[in-house]
Amino acid sequence: MDVVISKRLLWVGGAVYPLHNIARVHTFMLHPRRAEAVRRFVKRTALTLIVAMAFTFFTGLASFGTQSDLGGLLTFIWLAAIGALIWFLIDMIMVLSAKSHYVLAVESNGRSTALVTAPNPDTLHRLVQSIAHAIEHPDTELQVRVERLMIGSPNNYYFGDTVNMYGGQGNVGMAA
Repeated sequence: MDVVISKRLLWVGGAVYPLHNIARVHTFMLHPRRAEAVRRFVKRTALTLIVAMAFTFFTGLASFGTQSDLGGLLTFIWLAAIGALIWFLIDMIMVLSAKSHYVLAVESNGRSTALVTAPNPDTLHRLVQSIAHAIEHPDTELQVRVERLMIGSPNNYYFGDTVNMYGGQGNVGMAA
């Protein structure tokens, strides 16, 4: 994939960003949300087992003292629970086995962000400098070959900065 700067535009693959709308260009390590994936798996597993046990308990109560056989319903409930647990396990393994990527991010004034990667981090650092130079000098032209970032689900990765706040109450992330 090419990153091209031409005529006051930044092309990242097929996406176009006007140079005057670029708010920030930076490199960072894109890490999978492994701890959250494990917590999500444990929470989903617990909830699924609680629901399946509750259905089993109430089905047993409903069939107690009657001639009705609800074994087919219980089989369906537990097969669905086992299927859901397998799905949750696969989802967690996908995140745990995902690798981290060193990326260049181009953030616009809006909500869009372009991410690209390269085998060599120095290439990305030079590209940040080139884009910054092009923002200051709109007549600059550039073409660089980078790699397309292939990730399964963006929700499984940490994006943006990490901020640690100590003390205070009612922090809303705005300076007064």
